[in-house]
Amino acid sequence: MTLTTEASRADAARRLFPGVLIAGTVALAAKFLSEHYGAPVMLMALLLGMAFAFLTEEPTSRCAPGIEFVSKGILRLGVALLGLGITVQQVIALGGSVVAITLTGVAATIGTGLLLSRAVGRRHRFGVLTGGAVAICGASAALAISSVLPNHPEKERDTVFTVIAVTTLSTVAMIAYPILAGALGLSDREAGVFLGATIHDVAQVVGAGYSISEEAGDTATIVKLLRVALLVPVVIAISMAFATRQPGAPARLPVPLFVLGFAALVLIGSTGAVPAWVSEAVLELSRWCLIAAIAALGMKTSLKKLAEVGPAAIGVLVGLTVILAALCLALIAGFGI
Repeated sequence: MTLTTEASRADAARRLFPGVLIAGTVALAAKFLSEHYGAPVMLMALLLGMAFAFLTEEPTSRCAPGIEFVSKGILRLGVALLGLGITVQQVIALGGSVVAITLTGVAATIGTGLLLSRAVGRRHRFGVLTGGAVAICGASAALAISSVLPNHPEKERDTVFTVIAVTTLSTVAMIAYPILAGALGLSDREAGVFLGATIHDVAQVVGAGYSISEEAGDTATIVKLLRVALLVPVVIAISMAFATRQPGAPARLPVPLFVLGFAALVLIGSTGAVPAWVSEAVLELSRWCLIAAIAALGMKTSLKKLAEVGPAAIGVLVGLTVILAALCLALIAGFGI
């Protein structure tokens, strides 16, 4: 029995290796381009991956099984490991007003995503995907939400489109929002809350915040991490909303294992028992998993299919970004933080 199990595992490893290797190689190339030319690493991984889409076009491709594994299994591992970067103490330190602003922004953006998606003739799945990506943490949220949505012909195309759009908009916001905060006369704390509650990706939040001041950078980072922590309840809610049960099958709570892992790591990190070097190593591994996963997702998507999304979908994401920024500015003024 043991020999049979070991043989099957070895066979599975051989079957997955070519695809895992190519996804890892593309991730390395994307990281190199990001570090040397300042391009967003997620966007580079996605675009480079799309250049290798021919590897998955043939059903008999040796790379296809490994690419599929990375785009799903490694993706979920990367999202789960993100939990170690967030602690309960960080959330409490923000104060009730900041938490209320963040929660309101997330809920309103997802709800607006559903409304805008319906207005342009798209299915509610697209609204959940785009709204969640803008509301929570950009590309990482898009990947996590996509993994619990029901399979449909446009799923991977919509996910790739959302990742490209939120990454681009996040980069624009990183440059424009600090200028806007200065023009509006926001204090460093107010600017930090605004940046952390509105910019899509963590890296761009950090870049924008510390371009203003250390206080703004620290505040923006913690607010952003609160939004990342909301990935747990949002993914659980989406998973439950889209759950399907076969007739006669027992009812069960459709909570993905990677979401439970994320929550567990948040609690473990909050105890203070994890050494700083361990947390840093785990978060670095998480980043690599997500880069490889998005490269694999790009390999499963063709430019022709991506072009079918249409300008209305772009309008949805731009609209959600503008609405979230306007709402957060109004709430900051209203709460007087």
